[in-house]
Amino acid sequence: MMKTNSSIFHFAIIFMLIFEIRIQLSNESEFLVNRSKAGLFHVPKDLSLKTTILDISQNYISELQTSDILSLSKLRILIVSHNRIQFLDISVFKFNQELEYLDLSHNELGKISCHPTVNLKHLDLSFNAFDDLPICKEFGNMSQLEFLGLSATHLQKSSVLPIASLHIRKVLLVLGDTYGEKEDPKSLQNLNTESLHIVFPRTKEFSFTLDVSVSTAISLELSNIKCILDDNGCSYFQNVLSKLQKNSRLSNLTLNNIETTWSFFITILQMVWHTNIEYFSISNIKLQGYLNLRYFDYSDTSLKALSIHHVVSDVFSLSQSYIYKIISNMNIQNVTVSGTHMVHMVCPSQLSPFLYLDFSNNLLTDLVFKNCGTLAKLETLNLQMNQLKNLASIVNMTKEMKSLQQLDISQNSLKYDENEGNCAWTRSLLSLNMSSNILTDSVFRCLPPKVKVLDLHNNRIRNIPKPIMKLEALQELNVASNSLAHLPDCGTFSSLSILIIDSNSISDPSADFFQSCQKIRSIRAGNNPFQCTCELREFVQSLGQVSSEVIEGWPDSYQCDSPENYKGTPLKDFHVSQLSCNTTLLLVTIGVTVLGLTVIVTALCIYFDLPWYLRMMYQWTQTRRRARNAPLEELQRTLQFHAFISYSGHDSAWVKSELLPNLEKEDIRICLHERNFVPGKSIVENIINCIEKSYKSIFVLSPNFIQSEWCHYELYFAHHNLFHEAFDNLILILLEPIPQYSIPSSYHKLKNLMAQRTYLEWPKEKSKHGLFWANLRASINIKLMEQAKKIDHT
Repeated sequence: MMKTNSSIFHFAIIFMLIFEIRIQLSNESEFLVNRSKAGLFHVPKDLSLKTTILDISQNYISELQTSDILSLSKLRILIVSHNRIQFLDISVFKFNQELEYLDLSHNELGKISCHPTVNLKHLDLSFNAFDDLPICKEFGNMSQLEFLGLSATHLQKSSVLPIASLHIRKVLLVLGDTYGEKEDPKSLQNLNTESLHIVFPRTKEFSFTLDVSVSTAISLELSNIKCILDDNGCSYFQNVLSKLQKNSRLSNLTLNNIETTWSFFITILQMVWHTNIEYFSISNIKLQGYLNLRYFDYSDTSLKALSIHHVVSDVFSLSQSYIYKIISNMNIQNVTVSGTHMVHMVCPSQLSPFLYLDFSNNLLTDLVFKNCGTLAKLETLNLQMNQLKNLASIVNMTKEMKSLQQLDISQNSLKYDENEGNCAWTRSLLSLNMSSNILTDSVFRCLPPKVKVLDLHNNRIRNIPKPIMKLEALQELNVASNSLAHLPDCGTFSSLSILIIDSNSISDPSADFFQSCQKIRSIRAGNNPFQCTCELREFVQSLGQVSSEVIEGWPDSYQCDSPENYKGTPLKDFHVSQLSCNTTLLLVTIGVTVLGLTVIVTALCIYFDLPWYLRMMYQWTQTRRRARNAPLEELQRTLQFHAFISYSGHDSAWVKSELLPNLEKEDIRICLHERNFVPGKSIVENIINCIEKSYKSIFVLSPNFIQSEWCHYELYFAHHNLFHEAFDNLILILLEPIPQYSIPSSYHKLKNLMAQRTYLEWPKEKSKHGLFWANLRASINIKLMEQAKKIDHT
C-alpha cells in the first residue's frame, strides 16, 4: 500500500509537469519520448535531439553515463524510476543545463557522487538502498529545489545541514527496514519545508521516537503505522502525535496505511481533535479488537475537515451506533467517511454545524437521515455508491435540509414511481447528480424547482416527456448514455446553456434546436447513431453556423451510422443537395429542364431541317414496308434503264435538247419521271422504283437544283439505295457553278458529295462537248441483260 500511494503521488506530479511543459512546447509530439516498460538494458541511442521529456522507467537499466544523454541539451524531465541503478554520478548531467525534473526512485542506489552545476526543481531519490541520507553539500546550491525525495536507514541531524538554508516545498522521506537501531529523534529539526511525508518501515510494530514536528511544516503525512501489540495503547505513536502540538504552523495531517485497534483509532481522533490541525485525513485503515465505549470530548478544536477513507474491520460484534454518534455529533463543518461499509448514519443530537458531508462508497439505505431536522445548515451531501433505491425517500429526506444546495446520489439503484406523489424537494437545492441509476422518463416530473445543474447520465431515459415541470433556472443538463431519440426542447429549460447528450439514440436531430435554445454555450452530442439522410441535412448546416467552441468533440465524435454507404463518414463531410431533398423543388427543376431541352431540340430541328428528314424517312419506311409485303415474283428485279435523270424543272430545256438526244442516239435507255412514273403510286415510291431499276442516277446540278425539294428527295434516296447499297451509282453533272454559301444547311449531303466525288462539268465551249458526251456515255454504257444476270446471281 505504501508503494501504491507514493507511486500515485509521483505520477500526479509528473502529469502536472508534463502538461505544463506540453503547453509551452506547443504540443509537438517529438519532444516527448516514452520508452517505459520497453525491456531496455541501456538508455536508447536513437533519441531525437529535440527531446524534452524522456520516460525510461520500469526497465532493466543498471547505469547512466554521460554519453547516454550528452546530446539531449533540451532535456527538462528525465524519469528513470523502477530500474536497477546502483551508483550515480550526478556529473553525467553536467551538459543538460535545462534539466529540472529527475526521478531516480525505486532503484538500487546505495551511493551517489554530486556535481555543483546541476540545479534541479525536482529530485527524487526515494525507495532506494541508502544507509544514510543521500544529501551532498552541493545540494545546498539548488536554490530552485521544490521537491526532494530521500531514502535512508539511519538518520543523523548533521546529514540535513547542507540543505538547511533551502526552502523546499515538499520533502519525501522513506525509512529503511532497519531504521530505529541508531535513531536520532532530532534528526529532522533542521529541515526547512512546507510539506513533509515520512514513510515508515512496514515490517515491524511502530516503536520510533522520531520527532516529526518540523517547525516550518504546514502539511505532514505519515505512512505505514502499525501498533496493535502495545498494551499501553501504542504509546510510541501517541508520543509522536503529542509532539505535533508544538508546531503552531501545522494545519494538515494525513495518516496512510494504518493497522491498529478500534480503541486506539478513537484515541487518534481524540488526540488530533485537540491540536492546531485544521484538516485531518486518515485512509487505508485496518482495525481489529473490540471497542471500549467512552466519552468523546468535542471541546477545544481547530479541526475544520475530517476525512476517513477505506476502513476494513475484522470485528463483527461492534457497537456501530457508538461510532455513528461520534461522527454525527462532531462540531466541525466538513466530514468525509467513504469506503467503510457503513450501513447507517444517525442524525446529530442537536443542530449541527455540518456544511459538507460525504458518505460515498458505503452501504447506506433509504433510511439514512430520515426526518433529520438537525442538518438545517448542511449545504453539500454526497451519498454516491450506496444502497439507495427509492427516490421518493431521498426527496423526503431533503425536506428538512433547508440549506442544501448540492446533492450527489449517483451510482445507486434509484427508481421513481410517480404514483407515489411525493415530490417535495427542498427548494434550496441547486445541483443534483442522479447519474448511473435506473431512473426512467418519469424522473422529469419530480425535480427540484430551482435546480441549476442536473446530471442524469447513464440511466434508462428514453424521452423527455411533455408536459413537464418548468425548470427555468436549469443551466446545465447531462443526459448522456441514455436512450434518448431527440434533442430536448428548451421551451421547458429556458436558461439552459450547457447540454451533454452524447452516446444516446439520436439519429435525426432537429435543426430547430439552436433556435429553441438561444442560450446554449456548450453542447456535446457526439457518439450518436446519426442517420445521414435528408432529414439530417439542415441540422448539419446549423452546426456549421455555430462556433466550434460550442460544439464539443466536433468533428471527431460526430459520424454517420447509417445508411451503410455513409457509415463512419464525419458529419462535416456529409453533403446532400437541397434539390434531392426538396420534392417540390425537384419537380420544378425537372419541369424547367424538360422545357428547356424541348425548346433547344425544337430550335435545332428547325435549324437542321429535321422535319424534312423525318418526312422523308417516313416515306422511305412506308415504301420498304410495302415492298416487303409484296409477292416474291414482284420483287424479282432487273435493270431496265441505263440511268435515271434527276433535274430541276428550270433545267428541263437543257435536259431535253442536249442530254437526252446525245444519250439515246447511242441506245442508252433513260428513265424520266414525266414518262416512266407509274400512275397510282406515290411520288416517293415512284422515285425509289426508278432509282432501283436504273444502273446509274444522274443528277443535273445547278442553282435551280438546290431550290427543288423533290430533287433533294431523289438525291437522298439515290445515295442511300435501299436494295443496292454496294454500288457506286451516282453521277454528278455540274450544269452551272453553285456557290457553297448558297447551298441550304439541309443539303449537307450534297455538300459532302461535291467535296468527296468527281463530277462532270458542262463546258461552255462547243469544242469540248464531244469529250463530255464520250465520258458520260462511257460511265453508263453497259448491256442491261448481262448486268441483270449478275445481280440475280448475287
